[in-house]
Amino acid sequence: MVTVTALARIAALVGDPARAGMLAALMDGRVLTAAELARAASVTPQTASGHLAQLTQAGLLAVARQGRHRYHRLASPAVARMLEGVMAVAAGPPA
Repeated sequence: MVTVTALARIAALVGDPARAGMLAALMDGRVLTAAELARAASVTPQTASGHLAQLTQAGLLAVARQGRHRYHRLASPAVARMLEGVMAVAAGPPA
């Protein structure tokens, strides 16, 4: 069973606007570089780097190296389902 602390930690990570923007940019299944995710979240590359490290450490993102580039993607379908659920709630009650 998940602890309240673990739930709050993941919610806080997703609740940050920059990190939420990065996660939303990955919802279509693409893999993106840190620079692309920085642009999607409207933050500097340095700020994006810190956010991406936190998301990766929490298991929300996976990173693949290809040459000198690092590509980020959602870590699992469970992460995508979690984000879809949060997006549905954030959209407001059904009409």
